[in-house]
Amino acid sequence: MSKVRGAEHYFSGRALAALLALLLFTLYPTPYTLASSLPPPEQFDAFDMPGDGGGSVGLSWRAAPFDGPTLRYQVYVADQAQGPFARLVEFAANTHYKSDVDRPWWSWDRSKAYHFYQVKSTQDLRLESGRPYFFKVAVTDGMQTIEGPVRSAVAAPNFFNPAKANNLLLMLLFSALVLIAIAQAKRRPTIFLRRIPGLDAVEEAIGRATEMGQPILFLTGADDMSSLSTIAATVILGQVAKRTAAYDTELKVPHRDPIVMAICQEIVKESYLEAGRPDAYRDDSNFFITSDQFSYAAAVNGIMLRERPAANFFMGFYYAEALLLAETGAGTGAIQIAGTDADLQLPFFITTCDYTLIGEELYAASAYLSREPVLVGTLRGQDLGKAFLLLSMVIGTVLATIGGLTGTQVFVPLLQLFRDFK
Repeated sequence: MSKVRGAEHYFSGRALAALLALLLFTLYPTPYTLASSLPPPEQFDAFDMPGDGGGSVGLSWRAAPFDGPTLRYQVYVADQAQGPFARLVEFAANTHYKSDVDRPWWSWDRSKAYHFYQVKSTQDLRLESGRPYFFKVAVTDGMQTIEGPVRSAVAAPNFFNPAKANNLLLMLLFSALVLIAIAQAKRRPTIFLRRIPGLDAVEEAIGRATEMGQPILFLTGADDMSSLSTIAATVILGQVAKRTAAYDTELKVPHRDPIVMAICQEIVKESYLEAGRPDAYRDDSNFFITSDQFSYAAAVNGIMLRERPAANFFMGFYYAEALLLAETGAGTGAIQIAGTDADLQLPFFITTCDYTLIGEELYAASAYLSREPVLVGTLRGQDLGKAFLLLSMVIGTVLATIGGLTGTQVFVPLLQLFRDFK
């Protein structure tokens, strides 16, 4: 009888254990039932990362249906196919998908069906361009580790980055706008340009200097000819020189860079020739003083105090000498017109000068004064491009707000066209 009761307790215990196991399996299902059923990573591939400067390799493999936080992937690298392999990283099997990579849709398969890991050159691992490296991925559950096949890849620099194809598209679009605007300006010379008060005052300043019999002082800034503001200043100088040649007014252009001085001499000489007054041109109207910042400012201030020019033009880029020059000119009673893209010096020019060209108005001045079709068309094309960008910003902000409120990803492909990817 006691043996029968022992057998009953034995079988009831087995039944209870089976029931508990069934309950645990229902609440916490395991992805696989036997250790031998854990498969290796499938469709593993190693490739050079597209659009980079070299030293980077991408690894991808198909995501398994049993991926989860209990499993982990391990990435290995070696110099030879036979090894030895060194482990680079280990991460949970439900992370590192292709969809997590911040790349645009036109250059990257943003799929969550594949895992992805990018191997980059570090202090511990140097991926030399043109040299093959060997990689493999293993999956582990803590008790066993199953390795996948070995694949090789060669890191190499790329000439074209497809992730930046949108930049190329926008550049071509803006270039087309500029070319179309130039063609329109050649056919219709009366294209409207916004009135710039500082440039309207150029005639007044030159006329006043002519009436008073006093010279005009023109400064081209402190930078060399590689600066856009200096180039714009020399173009404005050519237009001012045409008017001084027509009115037979003395022009003085002191310089602190000999290259800028030589270029300005040719520009002024050409302007006098176009005005029909080549005999009135003087080589000493452009002269070099010094390259030192404050020595130059002191010399120009001396010219202002001694010769009392009726009009002072401050065009180009300026540094700390801006206030020294403009304040001295204001003290002599001259009409002062300034133009610069040096934002730190704009407050000083606005305070001490009669008219100030702010930022891009300096670049627009040459087109405004000369009415040259190429310059006018370029200016109009740039304005059309800016209007397009502003409209895109407004529309993009609205679409991004709608997407954030509704949680939709419908607008992401469109918004990526205006992003700058690495």
